[in-house]
Amino acid sequence: MLENPKYAVFGGGSWATAIVKMLCENLDEIGWYMRNNYALEHLKKHGHNPNYLSSVEFNLQQLKLSNDINETVRNADILIFVIPSAFLHSELEKLTVSLEGKIVFSAIKGIVPETSLIVGDHFNTHYKVSFNNIGVISGPCHAEEVALERLSYLTIASADEEKAQLIASVLRSDYINCTTSDDVLGIEYAAMLKNIYAIAAGIAHGLGYGDNFQSVLMSNAIREMKKYVKKVHKMKRDINDSAYLGDLLVTGYSIFSRNRLFGNMIGKGYTVKSAQLEMSMIAEGYYATKSAYALNQQKGKKKAKTPIINAVHAVLYDNKDPKKTFKKLTEKLN
Repeated sequence: MLENPKYAVFGGGSWATAIVKMLCENLDEIGWYMRNNYALEHLKKHGHNPNYLSSVEFNLQQLKLSNDINETVRNADILIFVIPSAFLHSELEKLTVSLEGKIVFSAIKGIVPETSLIVGDHFNTHYKVSFNNIGVISGPCHAEEVALERLSYLTIASADEEKAQLIASVLRSDYINCTTSDDVLGIEYAAMLKNIYAIAAGIAHGLGYGDNFQSVLMSNAIREMKKYVKKVHKMKRDINDSAYLGDLLVTGYSIFSRNRLFGNMIGKGYTVKSAQLEMSMIAEGYYATKSAYALNQQKGKKKAKTPIINAVHAVLYDNKDPKKTFKKLTEKLN
């Protein structure tokens, strides 16, 4: 393990901003790459991100800001990627420097659309980053509550316990509790799947279903998640742990959930395109739905039973009527 490693965060959204805030509680210097030059210049001048979590004030002496991804990679040992999965491939294509020897942690909750891989697999397959140098930062945790310094919990997953503990130590504070796990793939898949279930919860709300149905939907969702994750990565895990069930619940129920908001708009009659245009943030679950559905279908007779994922896919990608689709879904839940 490196002594006094240098850290860098990649991304300019709300979750990236929240992670930089957490790191600032413990580190003297953090590299921060964001592609939006306007936001970068505004941050340099005013000390806050103009687009996301604008109430968070930064000490600029702690930040090494750049819109050059190669510069930021070159100057750091531990890279925390928080770029939305829909844009990760195009951003990484800008790389001319090697990731050899770098430790990569993903706080991205989605699948890379171009490769249909979860982020850890994408870095391993296309950038030859060893799985021993790959980890995941997961919830249950919303960026907006980090900004308010409300007590929140993170799960740090890595095959190397020492690396997981290291990341936990630089994120932990009076308002952030961290636990560690070795279930890197399971937690990354769960973080992707919960966004799909949050869209389902949003669609149901938009259609007028109440709390009684939502409780049934979420209890079925966690069982569906268990079956799906077991198919892609079989190991001993407790699906009721916060990294799985907790993250599902906060994403499915919270007013801060962009995926629930997206689904709610669909349920109220928005088209997919109009809902995307209306939102200022990416709903990762939209892209995850297509990839998760396709990955499961590829397993043929060995595929997991996923009626909720299938219903969301039918609405988002097959132009099926949300009302009729969810009426059929209600008959499959218990």
